[in-house]
Amino acid sequence: MRIVFLGTPDFAVPTLEAICAAGFDVVAVVTAPDRPAGRGLQLRSSPVKNCAVNLNIPVLQPEKLRDPQFLEELQKFRADIQVVVAFRMLPELVWNMPSLGTWNLHASLLPNYRGAAPINHAIINGEKETGLSTFKLVHAIDQGAIALQRKLAIGPDETAGELHDKMMLAGAALMTDTLKQIHLGTMALKPQESFPLDQIREAPKLTAAFCQIRFNQSASHVHNHIRGLSPFPGAHCSLVHGTESQHMKLFRTQQTAFTKENTLPGTLQFSDDGHIYVRCLDAWLEIIELQQAGKRRMHAQEYLKGLRNHGNLRLE
Repeated sequence: MRIVFLGTPDFAVPTLEAICAAGFDVVAVVTAPDRPAGRGLQLRSSPVKNCAVNLNIPVLQPEKLRDPQFLEELQKFRADIQVVVAFRMLPELVWNMPSLGTWNLHASLLPNYRGAAPINHAIINGEKETGLSTFKLVHAIDQGAIALQRKLAIGPDETAGELHDKMMLAGAALMTDTLKQIHLGTMALKPQESFPLDQIREAPKLTAAFCQIRFNQSASHVHNHIRGLSPFPGAHCSLVHGTESQHMKLFRTQQTAFTKENTLPGTLQFSDDGHIYVRCLDAWLEIIELQQAGKRRMHAQEYLKGLRNHGNLRLE
């Protein structure tokens, strides 16, 4: 079974490695073009390209997926099946090319959390469980028939980055199992229409406005919002002192027993032993990790050592 693999970021690398280790014949990899990065703006290859080069797999890097030259090159590899992990939206000319179709790994229990940011939204919404799905691509985004699924628990303080890394490995095993069943002819697909669709949640692309922290919401909501956006793109707010303000990102918080009455949302309190607390609508949160504009990400205790003025500060 000849396979073409399509993917770009770190998340896709373990899957590529796993299906190769399982003995599948990956004949080509399609990934993003090299891009300028870093202070010197030197061209940088995607993690998937670096992996493919190490595995001696031919690499295609089209700017446009409808480019006739790219389509001709892709056709020459005569793939029986294509595997997609964390890649851009494919035109039908590409996903409908192999005889056995194109199969995708999605970081949710479909049909729940269709969209670009399923890991983030599951945590933001306070889910205690999520998972991974493999499915066969169709024209409608994330709506193809489901092959296999695996459930994963979400810890009460787990961040999107931590869940991402856990899913990265679990997803590799799930896609490998999917390919084995397809190869053996034992795959039984389940249409998404057979699942209850009345209460599904979507996972749209994250915007800067969505990432703004609103402290006039419950502490649990703010906590989930922050960890669901950590480490990227990061939940943000402003550190305000009088008429001046500075951009701030919060990466980790935790529930706390700290109490102080008659305070407004966004109020900051500092303890003598290096703890920072912020008031939400109904309770306080302890801020564990943060980053002020122009500075690196740091622990709250380290941040406080460099903070000259503790008075009359608030977050909004």
